[in-house]
Amino acid sequence: MTSIRHRRLTLAGSITGAVIVALDGTVLTVAQPTLQRDLHASFVQVQWTSTGYLIAVAGLLVFAGRLGDRYGHQKVFATGILGFGAASAGIGLASGVGWVIGLRVAQGVFGALLQPATLGMLRAAYPSDRLGMPLALRTSAIGLAAAAGPVVGGALVAHLGWRAVFFLNVAPAALAGVLALAVRLPAGAPQAPRRAAASRLDLPGAGLLAITLVCLVHTLVALPEAGWTTTVVLGSVAATVAGAAFVRHERRTASPLVPPSVLGSGPVAAALTILLSASAALFGTLFVATYFLQDVLGLDPLQCGLRVLPLAVMTVLSAPAAAVLQRKHGPRRTSAVAMALVTAGILLLAQLDHGSTALTIGAGCFLLGAGFGAVMVTATAVIVRHASVGDAGVAGGLQQTAMNIGPTLGVATATMLTGLTATTGRTLVVLAVIAALGTLTARALPACDRAQ
Repeated sequence: MTSIRHRRLTLAGSITGAVIVALDGTVLTVAQPTLQRDLHASFVQVQWTSTGYLIAVAGLLVFAGRLGDRYGHQKVFATGILGFGAASAGIGLASGVGWVIGLRVAQGVFGALLQPATLGMLRAAYPSDRLGMPLALRTSAIGLAAAAGPVVGGALVAHLGWRAVFFLNVAPAALAGVLALAVRLPAGAPQAPRRAAASRLDLPGAGLLAITLVCLVHTLVALPEAGWTTTVVLGSVAATVAGAAFVRHERRTASPLVPPSVLGSGPVAAALTILLSASAALFGTLFVATYFLQDVLGLDPLQCGLRVLPLAVMTVLSAPAAAVLQRKHGPRRTSAVAMALVTAGILLLAQLDHGSTALTIGAGCFLLGAGFGAVMVTATAVIVRHASVGDAGVAGGLQQTAMNIGPTLGVATATMLTGLTATTGRTLVVLAVIAALGTLTARALPACDRAQ
């Protein structure tokens, strides 16, 4: 098997895993009302089918990336994707909402295993100067899956019931798992060096980071609805204390979970900040805009989806273009322009009122999608390429953590601001400021498209 064929199969497996996770999240939203009625579940129980998954993923992503660095990304990916498929089948057969919640948490664990591995496999299979286009194709596929999710989910639920949404994952997950076990990286590809036998997994660090992220996610999810209740306050305090303890532990341990060469890298830290601000601004804006389109303008879900469709289309199209642009103009300029487009799109949507036309809404979403797709590719490439091959999993885990925390932070911020100001425009202006901060952070990225 040729080197090119190995790389293509690795890319296919990586994209399949990333798409399954993206599609699963969007189709579940459509299936939840039917699931609630069929299983006689409460609203809180149905919410936990999403919250339980999110908490499990957020707490384990970085540690899962380290497992891939130590034991091989293909093995960890195969375990994650096969487990994700098995958990999906279990949910499809579940007899009660308790089983659904438990298996969704299991899905989160396996999802955490496979997501950093998709980036780690690409880092091992491709030379660092050729990573841009594979990452762009992966980003485009994720954007397409996210856009198609509500349509696919709606069709499946309407004709086959909510269980079909989960059975949808089984066959592609099995295929991707077998593919990952069968493919071997070409002899000339860079291989992750095996860590010395004396090097131990940083379990205390993994535990402290998991506590930090779990408490943070729980606080962000609960805050908009519950407010600063005792539980939310304790969660935020626990996240702060555990985070401080994690930083202190990482500085003192001989085998840190996150090596200083990764998190201490200026370009990596800047790229993570950009991803966090971009995803927070985008998803916060989508939350507010969807509320406005449906509850103020009176559009139904289909009409609303058609209005924001340019966002998904441009996310898919701008990702490959960004891979070309960053090679020509460098990550710094490409990311700065991309974040400026995101900011401009939000500011345009901030002008929404009862007389807003479909053209105005579409233009704002067009700018949002063009900027977000480009910044996803550029910032992710910086993170993966500025980590060594042996630390690619941890770098991928950090990237995925930013992409999981960002949307939760954005929606929580948008919900609280909307409640305080009662105006869509002011809320979106604040989210535009968050995006603008990402534009300024782009100055810390490398000027040239060259790995360290």
